[in-house]
Amino acid sequence: MKKFAEKIAIAALPTPIYSASRLSSILGGPEILVKRDDMTGVAVSGNKVRKLEYCAAEAISEGAGVLITCGGPQSNHARATAAVAARLGLRSHLVLGGPPEKVPDGNLFLDRLFGAGTTFIPGAALLELAEAMEETAESYRREGVKPYIIPLGASDALGSLGYIDAIGEIKKQIGEMGITIDHIVFASGSGGTLAGIVAGCLVHGLECGVTGISVAFPSSWSDTKLEEVFSGLRERFIPDLPSPSGRYSVNADYIGEGYGKASPELIRFIREAASLEALLLDPTYSGKALFGLAGEIEKGTFKKGERVLFIHTGGTFGLFPYREQFASEF
Repeated sequence: MKKFAEKIAIAALPTPIYSASRLSSILGGPEILVKRDDMTGVAVSGNKVRKLEYCAAEAISEGAGVLITCGGPQSNHARATAAVAARLGLRSHLVLGGPPEKVPDGNLFLDRLFGAGTTFIPGAALLELAEAMEETAESYRREGVKPYIIPLGASDALGSLGYIDAIGEIKKQIGEMGITIDHIVFASGSGGTLAGIVAGCLVHGLECGVTGISVAFPSSWSDTKLEEVFSGLRERFIPDLPSPSGRYSVNADYIGEGYGKASPELIRFIREAASLEALLLDPTYSGKALFGLAGEIEKGTFKKGERVLFIHTGGTFGLFPYREQFASEF
């Protein structure tokens, strides 16, 4: 596999692929395979570890002593950053767009366990979080500690290399399995995984449809973000990277009431997936994405006779803050 930049190999790779046969049968559409990127290791940190292998390597090469990133209070990425920093002997500081919790739960509880510093900014927009990260970085510089800022979701050119690698891994696996796939479906948030998967298909010659189920932003935002990451990839790593035009779609029909908001139907579906396949899906990311896939199967977007690879990007600990909503289902 072609090497575009240095990385620290801390993820447990390759992650397995298996057939979700019972779920496929219930949904009555294509065969669904699951790529278990919730099993990348490093304290069950999901897809974020693939990106952070590159970010952490660059941070260490620059002599950084603290990793700074941002997200919501239940951000998988923020928690993964704290875990990776702890694993590598670095400090971490998380700028979180929400109020502090009196008793930390889910990902925020783990942030505390990993020793992360935290700054809470209730109601912050993305620009405010970015500005707060810069202010936090400056405070560490005054202490004599060199900071390294990782953008939201590690969704830049460097972070996206993790999913270019992942597509190479998938192509090798399905080749060994003697199968082809018609579609790849996954949760799309801050856009880095989307950009990496699309770029990976172009780089590795994997011919299939790519559909990101948006959990936060309209499809137009995702399109703009993908072009931004592609521009960075061409500038830094892959000058001849082809255009992504026509190679992917982003479906924003399943955001519901908003990022991190879960409907009763979504909660019910997550419980069904767990009981059918022992898949632990969180209501913010992977659960909403598989729920979206199920909805599109019902609409006929993905058809019987096709094969869909669903990438489970993790988020298991994000289940716990929703315990009250699940109580009625039990």
